[in-house]
Amino acid sequence: MTAAPRLSKRDETLVDLLIAAGMPRNLAKTIVVLWKREATTSVDVEKATGLRQPEVSIAMQELRSRNWVEKSDLKKEGKGRPVHSYHLSVSFPAVVESLTQENRKRIEAMEENLRRLKAFV
Repeated sequence: MTAAPRLSKRDETLVDLLIAAGMPRNLAKTIVVLWKREATTSVDVEKATGLRQPEVSIAMQELRSRNWVEKSDLKKEGKGRPVHSYHLSVSFPAVVESLTQENRKRIEAMEENLRRLKAFV
């Protein structure tokens, strides 16, 4: 694994689109870095995104709970904290489709609430 370069302008545009689709900023930035690389460490995600360690940890936990990311242990010499590698376990189009479905459900719930609200008028 090589150090992750900073996000490009194109990557930042993708992050902005994910955020506009309802994804939290730290998840959006993390998933874009993971999409661009086969595998990376949380430290590389921090460097590429400018996120702080706790933000990356929270993002990784959320992405793993959605089954979008898998974690692997890396062999490390000496003592200290273990190092983990992360990679997407689904395709990026699958992530986009999941967001699409989540937003459709949210829109349907809003429309139902508006129908019920209009019934009171």
